[in-house]
Amino acid sequence: MSCKLLGLCQYETNKLVRIQSVRLGSLKWSLNALILLCICLMMLWNRKYQEVDLVVSSVTTKLKGVAASTLPGLGEVLWDVVDYSGPAQEKNSFFVVTNVIITNNQKQGKCAEDPQSGRACRSDKDCEKGFWDQHSHGVQTGACVNFDVGSKTCEVSAWCPVEARRKPPRPALLAAAENFTVLIKNNIRFPAFNFIRRNILPQMSDSFLRRCSRSSEPLCPVFRLGDVVREAGESFADMAVEGGVIAVQINWDCDLDRLTERCLPKYSFRRLDEKQSNRTLHPGLNLRFARYRTASGVELRTLYKAFGIRFDVMVFGQAGRFSWIQLIIYIGSTLSYYALTTVFIDWLIGTSCYSAEARQNYGARKVEDVHDRQQVILSVSFVDENHVRLVKKPQRKSLQHARAIGTQQRKEDAGHLSAMSAVLQRGISLEPPPTASPGTSQTPKSSPGPDRRPRAPAWCSCGSCSSSDLRQEELCCRRSRGPCIASSPLFEQLVLSRPLLEAVLLYRDPLEPLEARGGRTAALRHCAYEQLVRWRFGAPAPDRRPALPRCCVGRIRAEFPSPDGRYRGLRPTRVEPTRPCSNGMT
Repeated sequence: MSCKLLGLCQYETNKLVRIQSVRLGSLKWSLNALILLCICLMMLWNRKYQEVDLVVSSVTTKLKGVAASTLPGLGEVLWDVVDYSGPAQEKNSFFVVTNVIITNNQKQGKCAEDPQSGRACRSDKDCEKGFWDQHSHGVQTGACVNFDVGSKTCEVSAWCPVEARRKPPRPALLAAAENFTVLIKNNIRFPAFNFIRRNILPQMSDSFLRRCSRSSEPLCPVFRLGDVVREAGESFADMAVEGGVIAVQINWDCDLDRLTERCLPKYSFRRLDEKQSNRTLHPGLNLRFARYRTASGVELRTLYKAFGIRFDVMVFGQAGRFSWIQLIIYIGSTLSYYALTTVFIDWLIGTSCYSAEARQNYGARKVEDVHDRQQVILSVSFVDENHVRLVKKPQRKSLQHARAIGTQQRKEDAGHLSAMSAVLQRGISLEPPPTASPGTSQTPKSSPGPDRRPRAPAWCSCGSCSSSDLRQEELCCRRSRGPCIASSPLFEQLVLSRPLLEAVLLYRDPLEPLEARGGRTAALRHCAYEQLVRWRFGAPAPDRRPALPRCCVGRIRAEFPSPDGRYRGLRPTRVEPTRPCSNGMT
């Protein structure tokens, strides 16, 4: 439990590779300066350092204008704001009549239905009493009557004569409405900043509003309807025939900082409905209203089917004020853009701008390959090859013939190499040479008898390997036929030399006796394994375990045997470079 708690008290940081290059350094700072410039420009342009609040608004309108027109059946008619503004105004919008179809002197009674609204008939059986639908002008009486000389329709109880379906007049009867004007009063508020303003600015007087126009004053709140339609990209004369919908957009983009305070409306206009009659059903915009009167005790009315233009006033906007919190958030969000410099330079190094050797050098120092821990990766070094092979731990075939999954260059351990050279040159021995006892004389060892070693296995190329029951231990020091590395003089000096091995052990812990390490012979054997690893593999990666040839292991075990003759062999233990026998051999 204590180990887990101590594991939390750690800090991890990324490993950096510093490339000493004037060209890459200059490119890095140039790109960083360019990114910083873009970030600052975008921050000032979009005011990302400000806290933002959306607008809350209200709109009122006041129409002005008078026009005269000649209407069929009515003659000369004068139109003022009450007549052409429609029966009622919607919220944030107003309607202006531009064309009409008039049905005069209607009174309640019975008459023939319009053929386009009702159905033709031949007799009373074709008409159903009390029937009506969405296209009828009244309720059927059940009688079939003449509509004109050539057709009959069902009789209805309605305002007679019924309205006839026909196209609106062209040109529009009230085309003079383009000279009408409208005063738009817009009050806005930004609740977060308690800021209130209106589009009629404090410096605007009554005389200014009477004479101003958008051609000379872009902030003038009085608009001529013809100019509004023209700025929306339409022709008022064409639009007045069937009507339509125009949007008056007011945009408030306010900067409430003291040094740069600015809060003025910006007006724009666009058409909202489909203007082409042949592209849509029921084009334009129209509504109906009536004017009633009484003649001889009979109530009469004049029905108007009015075509016109509806102007919808839409208010958008936001206000910003400097905020330290927003500035810090923006800076934090833009720091990631500096990673583009690293990405670009890494890509540049990987291109043909650099030689293959330079790319390989940078890649080896920047990227460290780590294999899956579930698969043991072994490093194999053959005497007749200049590189180290990486192979997976075999299960069914010998390690000698295992297929390599990659190669790597041997990384020489410079410190270990210089220390070993110094010891070998000085020829230091930590034990005095053995002396003969009094009365005895040293006799030379008897000459060895004939070689009775078993025949080398088939996977052996040097002829000195012994067989093994484990596939991962079936490894020779050579890939092709030739002499064994264990027979070289350097093997005797670097791996089997007792003075050298004892010097290495005492160098690590000068005060600990060899017997405390689990036995003198065992400690020397473990150190010999490590000497072989340092010689043939250099400084091995911590996630790869070097595999020792069977011939070298046999020679070391023969020189430093175990008392009971038992050896554990190669074990998948974690590699600890600072401990003896880093290859897992015992």
